[in-house]
Amino acid sequence: MTWPFVILLILAGLLKIVVTCLPTGVVEWLISKYELHQKLSNETVTVTIDGKHLVGTDKIQVINYFNEALYLERYYTSLENSVTPLIIDTPRGKNNIRLFVYIYNDRVDVVKTFKKKVVAYRLRSDNLQKRSFLATEDLA
Repeated sequence: MTWPFVILLILAGLLKIVVTCLPTGVVEWLISKYELHQKLSNETVTVTIDGKHLVGTDKIQVINYFNEALYLERYYTSLENSVTPLIIDTPRGKNNIRLFVYIYNDRVDVVKTFKKKVVAYRLRSDNLQKRSFLATEDLA
């Protein structure tokens, strides 16, 4: 009767050690699976503004600015869409993710659609906010 208890106790202790001391790669993978503001890569992303695809350095700058943006808060209500969005399409595994990026003077709102889910959140990016004026002047 004591041997099964001792073996069970040893297994529970080993399980506790394995779960609390996961390697860094495993922890980063788990965090990236549930991360709301994910980093984008230049190769797989298409960036569109007002029906026109961005290519070259403009695309790379927008992606870098988006990756460097700070996550502020998540919205639980619908957003006002008073400006032309920057549309970013990126594949994530088997699914495609579409990001609608609304750039304002004081913030950047992002609406993320994937798998029939819609999530909205707010970012802070000085570079994207400054870039919005240049993009709208170029289109006019």
